Amino acid sequence: MTQDRTRADFIRALVSTDAETDHFGRGVTTRFPPEPNGYLHIGHAKAICLNFAIADEFEGSCNLRFDDTNPETERDDFVDGIIEDITWLGYTPAEPIRFTSDYFVQLYDWALLLIEKGLAFVDDQDASTISTTRGSFTELGVDSPWRNRSIEDNLDLFTRMRAGEFADGSRVLRAKIDMAHENMQLRDPVLYRIRSIPHHRTGTEWCIYPTYDWAHGQSDAIEKVTHSLCSLEFDAHRPLYDWLLANLDLGFTPPRQTEFARLNLTHTVTSKRKLADLVENDQVDGWDDPRMPTLAGLRRRGYPPESIREFCSHIGVARVNGVHEIELLESFVRTRLNTTALRRMAVLDPILVTLTNYPDDQVEMRSAINNPEDEAAGTREVPFTRSLYIERGDFMTEPVKKFYRLAPGREVRLRYAYFITCDEVITDDDGEIVELRCTYDPETAGGKAPDGRKVKATLHWVSAEHALNARVALYDRLFTSSHPAEDDDPLESLDPNSRTLIDNAKVEPALAETEPGQVVQFERLGYFALDSDEPMLFHRTVGLRDEWARIQSRKP
Repeated sequence: MTQDRTRADFIRALVSTDAETDHFGRGVTTRFPPEPNGYLHIGHAKAICLNFAIADEFEGSCNLRFDDTNPETERDDFVDGIIEDITWLGYTPAEPIRFTSDYFVQLYDWALLLIEKGLAFVDDQDASTISTTRGSFTELGVDSPWRNRSIEDNLDLFTRMRAGEFADGSRVLRAKIDMAHENMQLRDPVLYRIRSIPHHRTGTEWCIYPTYDWAHGQSDAIEKVTHSLCSLEFDAHRPLYDWLLANLDLGFTPPRQTEFARLNLTHTVTSKRKLADLVENDQVDGWDDPRMPTLAGLRRRGYPPESIREFCSHIGVARVNGVHEIELLESFVRTRLNTTALRRMAVLDPILVTLTNYPDDQVEMRSAINNPEDEAAGTREVPFTRSLYIERGDFMTEPVKKFYRLAPGREVRLRYAYFITCDEVITDDDGEIVELRCTYDPETAGGKAPDGRKVKATLHWVSAEHALNARVALYDRLFTSSHPAEDDDPLESLDPNSRTLIDNAKVEPALAETEPGQVVQFERLGYFALDSDEPMLFHRTVGLRDEWARIQSRKP
């Protein structure tokens, strides 16, 4: 056992006790069971990290099993995307990768067993009637008029359902438990429904499909899972999970379901249905849009997988749902990137600077640090010339109080280069500034003055002759509401201006060597990831300012 005792929580305590007492008579096995009807999101990351970590700490294994029981919405590309996401996070599922559809025959045979025991029946009521007659939390359910069919009739009808003799929705198989039970989940739940829809793996072999409640626990049992770790919304389903397993005569200790609080973030929606709406209605550019909370979107935006794992470890495992500030997640991203990202200079809103006293044809290579947090990253050479670009926002004709950057007659430092002073401002016919004419002090090479004089600002820059053109995507919150998941319609707070595209950014030549997906720090601007497909398109991952620290400083 490799359990990390410093990370103790109620789930680890439970698994530890089971392991020490050999409760299951077999090693620890967990599972992660996504439905392949979309891409994984940040909420799934917590479940992934927990299940794989538990398996690792207790020298067990974690299965990846796709819950593919709803052929209407499931696709192979979702399967491939989920596998890629889990691999990217740094986890390797136990071999082989599993599918609930692998077990359709066994699940069907077990359904026949329940019928033979008088514990399941075929119901001719439609879905609406079944829903209505289940009652409510204050009203008891009503028995189906087909509840007391004979075992022989139920076996006959169910095998004919399997053979495709009946129309979709005309019949279902239900467990026979108790329509007066206080737990709604035990009021004769549906186990099978007719769906004449091709399945992404089994094609047209089946026209009846098991419900999640029927397939979940039984698939766990087939795989000899020990600990079925679920989010809290499945708490009410646990008695049904146990009832179904108890009536199958497994011959071994069945899996145990345990619930934990799901991961919720501010300014974020993790409903897969709502995320699918965004994609299908073209509100975003697909499941991997960098504004999406999907793992594919976060990967494209430049989030390091280590930062997500560290975040999930930090928030821990709780019994009660809560909401974490998205700024906390971003702080883990920023901390990780600070130690790994190479520094580069980029100007997003360029304004031309001409150094009138610098030689016309001279190109001087200035040495620049690649990462001050990593000495092994070394340095690079950046070309310095008479014509440069700086940020338009770093100049003000009439500077306001506490604006210390460049202004007429003011001296500032250029990063890794020289002190410069603005002498003249050139404007076009509309009064727009098109050029700043400045002089440089050749005695200040490297940014230090021999006479000890100080300047209050250091600016980044790019040589105009050597600049590369780049597109840069800046992102704001996709949802303006801090808690969109709690709103009646989260999409009402969707920010139509959540992305700003800059087409004329100027960047230093070293950025041509950036690998797709690599994250670099644009000095003074933030962390940016090169798009995996489009050359010279950079997505802002996070800014440099630690918003989480600011939030914490405001707390009493």
